[in-house]
Amino acid sequence: MEAKAVQAIVERAATAWMTGDAAAFASLFTADGECIVPGNRWVGQKAIAAALAEFAAGHTNVKISVRQIVADGDHAVVEWSWEDTETATGKRTVADDAIAVDFVRGQIRRWREYIDAQTPSRANGSN
Repeated sequence: MEAKAVQAIVERAATAWMTGDAAAFASLFTADGECIVPGNRWVGQKAIAAALAEFAAGHTNVKISVRQIVADGDHAVVEWSWEDTETATGKRTVADDAIAVDFVRGQIRRWREYIDAQTPSRANGSN
C-alpha cells in the first residue's frame, strides 16, 4: 500500500474511535481481521464493532493525536497519544500507543496495540 493510503486509514480509525463510530472502525478491517489490545483480542468485523461500541458506551471525550506513521508496503507502525474519560467515574486516562498494522487489499488484517498508560500519566503529573 502507498503511504497516503495507510495514512488515510489510520486517520479514519482515529476519527472512528473519537466519535464512537463502531461500524466505521470495523469496516476498515477484513472480514476475518483481528484487533488486539493488552488483555483482549477480537476477530471479525462484528466482534470489533461490538468492542468499540462497548467502549464508547462507557467513555467520552476521546482525543487521539497521531504522532507518526511508518509504512512499509502492507505493514505500518503508528504512534499516537490517547485520552479518554470514563463516564461512570470521571476518571481521565492518558496513554501513548504504538500500533502494528498489517493490511490486505487495502483493509486491516491485524491491528496490534502496545499501550503505555504509565509514562504519559507521570509526565502530566497525574496518578
